[in-house]
Amino acid sequence: MRLNVEDAVEQYLEKIEGEKTKHPSDSHDIPPLKPRKKRLPSEYLPIIDLILTFVAFGLAYIARYELTIFRPVLDPSTAAFGPYLPYAAVYATMLYLIYHGNGLYKTVRGRSWTEEIWIIINGVTSATVILLALFFVFQPLVTSRLMLVYVAAITIGLLAIARVVNRMVLAHLRSQGIGVQRVLIVGVGETGQAVLRVMMARKDLGYQVVGYVDDNPDRGNVDLGRVKGLGNLENLRSTIRKYHVDLVVITLPWAYHERILSIVRTARKTGAEVRAVPDVFQLNLRQVQVENLDGIPLLGISSGEQRISGANRLLKRAIDIFLIVLALPVLILVFVGTAIAIRMEGSGPILYRARRVGEGGEEFDMFKFRSMYPDAELYRKKLVEASGEDPRHPKIRNDPRVTKVGAFIRSSSIDELPQLLNVLRGEMSLVGPRPPTPDEVELYEPWHRQRLQAIPGITGLLQISGRSDVPFDEMCLLDIYYIENWSVRLDLQILLMTVPYVALRRGAY
Repeated sequence: MRLNVEDAVEQYLEKIEGEKTKHPSDSHDIPPLKPRKKRLPSEYLPIIDLILTFVAFGLAYIARYELTIFRPVLDPSTAAFGPYLPYAAVYATMLYLIYHGNGLYKTVRGRSWTEEIWIIINGVTSATVILLALFFVFQPLVTSRLMLVYVAAITIGLLAIARVVNRMVLAHLRSQGIGVQRVLIVGVGETGQAVLRVMMARKDLGYQVVGYVDDNPDRGNVDLGRVKGLGNLENLRSTIRKYHVDLVVITLPWAYHERILSIVRTARKTGAEVRAVPDVFQLNLRQVQVENLDGIPLLGISSGEQRISGANRLLKRAIDIFLIVLALPVLILVFVGTAIAIRMEGSGPILYRARRVGEGGEEFDMFKFRSMYPDAELYRKKLVEASGEDPRHPKIRNDPRVTKVGAFIRSSSIDELPQLLNVLRGEMSLVGPRPPTPDEVELYEPWHRQRLQAIPGITGLLQISGRSDVPFDEMCLLDIYYIENWSVRLDLQILLMTVPYVALRRGAY
């Protein structure tokens, strides 16, 4: 068996050397950008709301006069729908004016669904009060105040569902390049990296970072994963035009006030939009809350305590254990079947113990189904050097050390399932940063170590963002974003999104 893996490694190294000779490449070449596509339409939401408002009146009429929910109707034959139509028109008009004034129809990237629902509820409440006042003033003979309660409830439900569908449609269109803004980040310090983390983790926001510029040569000329360093600020005008930048995000400290104003003027002359992010003493952006005092922004500053601690940590662990117990019958069958397949293929242990670094730098043994030949670790350093992969995040395509069964369980992520034992032992979680090896951690820069501030996980933002295809620096940005923005909702969202990624075997090798 050892002879087989040696021969496979030698053949792989010869193949790699031949490809380098035939196809020399420049790692600094910037990949072509996706072609510019149309902007997203924004006029359809008011029309949809108008239609749904009249639908709500129709459903409320049926609920009141045909289903007679809550209270019976004494003489339903005298109640026609026609007299309600003028009030429905007033109601729809009031909702449009309220929502237009509150900015519901503006495209605000990053606005949460709950914020939109709050605007919808406030608008429905105001419009309903106005209708009740009209009923009181005109005192129509055939109307029902209870029906207005039905109208309000149904309107909120229909508009809320419409917003969910709208978000799904926008996310799909943005994944196709429609409505995506090309972004250039000016300055890639702590604040710049925080902006980059959000844009990379939240693909649904529709931002495509083409690169960044920074006067510090140690930053401006160095790539951060697949995000390119495009030089210093002197190249700003030509960079905006060359890469068709739609939005320039300035993350420089406010001490460079005059420089920021100069950048704004330059960017606007090229037709690009400009946004500035206050550094606020280099605090984590999650520590800053913005309030509005009649147009004057007030910045509140919190202590910035770790989000995954105390009660949140207990809740996260309880969810982990509950989900494992729930899936236990299926897991047992998969474990047994995989163990039999590995044993039938050849000698060697079924489970593989890998030394990993967990939360706070603590080391532990991580369990996996063995997917490589025995003694495969002896060839790791040689293969990483030959393939040119980042030694901090080495994943080798067509790795010659992988067995036939190993190739299948890797592509289907079955090899990761024994890590559930680490979850039960409290060393890992279902969702979290990928646990690195001690050798990888030794190569970390100081900012990379931020990803060690949370308990590692089996899946995470990395797994739903490309898995092995994501470069190391991008992986760190995603992990830091996860730590700063953790919530039960985010964990459940990652778990649900992991299923199609595993099924389609994206980025797994």
